[in-house]
Amino acid sequence: MAERRGLVFGVAAYVIWGLFPLYWPLLEPSGAVEILAHRIMWSLLAVLIMLAWGRHWIRGLTWRRAGLLTGAALVITVNWGTYIWSVNSGHTIEAALGYFINPLVSVVFGVLIFRERLRRWQWAAVGLGACAVVVLTAGYGRPPWVALVLAMAFGLYGLFKKFADMPSVESLAVETAVMFLPALAFTVALEARGNAAFGHEGVWHMLLMAGGGVITAIPLLLFNGAATRLPLSTIGMLQYLAPVLQFLIGLLVQHEEMPVGRWAGFLLVWAALVVLTWDGLRARRHDRLGFGASVEPEIAKH
Repeated sequence: MAERRGLVFGVAAYVIWGLFPLYWPLLEPSGAVEILAHRIMWSLLAVLIMLAWGRHWIRGLTWRRAGLLTGAALVITVNWGTYIWSVNSGHTIEAALGYFINPLVSVVFGVLIFRERLRRWQWAAVGLGACAVVVLTAGYGRPPWVALVLAMAFGLYGLFKKFADMPSVESLAVETAVMFLPALAFTVALEARGNAAFGHEGVWHMLLMAGGGVITAIPLLLFNGAATRLPLSTIGMLQYLAPVLQFLIGLLVQHEEMPVGRWAGFLLVWAALVVLTWDGLRARRHDRLGFGASVEPEIAKH
């Protein structure tokens, strides 16, 4: 029963994350940075309400953890801002690519930072991913920088969170608190220059802007419920729901172009993920049977 409930929570969380490309365009004519600033401010409010409702407070916040979460706040701000800009600028498919390649980035970080030794199939997956970037660079006529920024920023975010080792909701409260004053200062300056859309586009627009905080907090709460009830292998499989939905929205709803070269690059990425997932499941099965320990690095969570 607990695992079934966890599966429902996990699917719901990743589906909400996957539907984000339908939400951010609703906030226009606000620009990406204004949307980002309001997302930070309203997310802090939403997370504080969640903490108060559950009577959970921020505990164990040392100077070291505060520094790590400040780093996490900076890189997730880059991730959020890049993602909002990309979706509202016709680059949803490239944004989805960033979350497809994120597990491969996590594998590379495992080698570079934790000195993990990869199995040969993990090396094969990384090689396919590198080939995909080359093919996509040719297909786009430039490096897929949106995808690379999103993947690298989110990979670094996962590292900061791993070292900080705090519950997700509590750490998000710290992260958004760190960025609250810069976000507030930007919105005040934007209003003073007469360039703000918030408060000038009707009540519905204001509610949607405030809703950015709610849709940030709710899937996080759902994910926490799933993570405590499901095996890591199941969570790892569910994580692909979000970029698949984002890709389909970009292709079928927003009608972004997908010439042959980009299809080739995406197929290489998907092949790399199939290899990586298959190898991870095989290694865990061997662990359960007592054939040796797995060295698969942890995949950063959204």
